[in-house]
Amino acid sequence: QLVAYEVKRMHAEEGNKQKILRHIKELAEKLYKNENPYPAVTMHKVQKPTEGCHLRLHQKPFPRLDEGTVQWIIDQATAKLQTAPPAVKAEKKCMVPSGPPIAAIMERNGNALANSARRLEVVRNCISYVFENKMLEAKKLFPAVLRAMKGRAARHCLTQELNLHVQQNRAVLDHQQFDFIIRMMNCCLQDCTAMDEHGIAAALLPLVTAFCRKLSPGITQFAYSCVQEHV
Repeated sequence: QLVAYEVKRMHAEEGNKQKILRHIKELAEKLYKNENPYPAVTMHKVQKPTEGCHLRLHQKPFPRLDEGTVQWIIDQATAKLQTAPPAVKAEKKCMVPSGPPIAAIMERNGNALANSARRLEVVRNCISYVFENKMLEAKKLFPAVLRAMKGRAARHCLTQELNLHVQQNRAVLDHQQFDFIIRMMNCCLQDCTAMDEHGIAAALLPLVTAFCRKLSPGITQFAYSCVQEHV
């Protein structure tokens, strides 16, 4: 039904988080109702008497209950329950039109995936140039890399690539390399959201304690000293 009826709505919602969240909420409610068709049985609350009520005058005595009448009401309710049909939700079968061809959706996603792949390639190439000391090439790609950091995939790619270089014992950098890596890390952390805290930011933690540069004999500066201001 989503594919058949809601594609236009989904197109209209793209880029608007509030609308998307409202739509997801509506869907969630529908799915929940589908799984839980019967409402929970409500318990009748008996109110407690108010404080000092026993001191009131003109209190009516509670009427005597007729045992026969009470039993008759209970018997009637029991009989009704026994003759009632089982409460099963009747399935409504309906034809759902096929909606737009899948190719149209795939094509749209395909372009996005191609763009994403290009961005990741730029990030990888730039990091490779930095570690190969091809600083002119790295400088050319650098603005594109910083723009790419807006996407989570690129931030994730940065942590993976840097991790590979740490494993290859390439953590001690010269001043220019250090500057490039720090700027990438800062940009990555700046664009991180609360959702990235246990993913991207956590993946950067061991890296910022690994990458360093020698300032003078016996004095080493680690990357965390330059990125530790981020929330």
